[in-house]
Amino acid sequence: MASSDPVYLRVVADIRRQIVDGSLPPGAPIPSRAQLTRKYGVGETAARHALRVLASEGLIVGRVGSGHYVRARPVLLPLYRWRFHDNRVPFGADLPSQGTRTTWDWRAEPAEATPDIAQRLRLKEAAPVTRIRYVFRGDGKPVQLATSYEPAGLGEPVSDETQRALINRISSAGMKITEVVEEVYTRVPQPSESDALALPAGVHVLHVERTHWAGDRPVETSDIVIPGDRFRLVYSQSLHS
Repeated sequence: MASSDPVYLRVVADIRRQIVDGSLPPGAPIPSRAQLTRKYGVGETAARHALRVLASEGLIVGRVGSGHYVRARPVLLPLYRWRFHDNRVPFGADLPSQGTRTTWDWRAEPAEATPDIAQRLRLKEAAPVTRIRYVFRGDGKPVQLATSYEPAGLGEPVSDETQRALINRISSAGMKITEVVEEVYTRVPQPSESDALALPAGVHVLHVERTHWAGDRPVETSDIVIPGDRFRLVYSQSLHS
């Protein structure tokens, strides 16, 4: 590390290395600020900043009155993106197959297409759309957020009776879903997402941008937010000779 780098980075790099290579296993205590100052020959401020950085990276967790510990490595549950695509709520069908009880809340409301949503749905900016917000829970704890957008007046109105698989609702309007496109990337969660999903510091989210197409017409697009420390996305494709 360059000598011009802040001294706390030397502490961060060494502790990070020990966590990654297993020298400090999950649950192991991290030296206190006083111990760090003695071991690495740095000041109190540098020791405090090093601990803050390691916590922000999700490598350590603080316990009130007890100090810091190496964060346990979570077991990532698989989310099978295509297995339950024709279910009323694919996510709600996926987790129960793994022994998790799922519930969800949803709210539909009229809205105007933002520039991004208008581009994804090939609409004019501020065109009327139906926005549906979902909060999915596994065993009572929020585990996924989703916001769906459809052109206003497309298919049956969304209600408690008709809120079912999008593919079925679009079919009722005489259209057939021919393709589903998903783009996945990781990002830093927004504060509201961190609060809603109870994300530890340093945890990123998986953002799935999904669009349903009927021929050359996009009929729905969604932003799906998944905690990156709890799930892994699984895609499969059948190959026919």
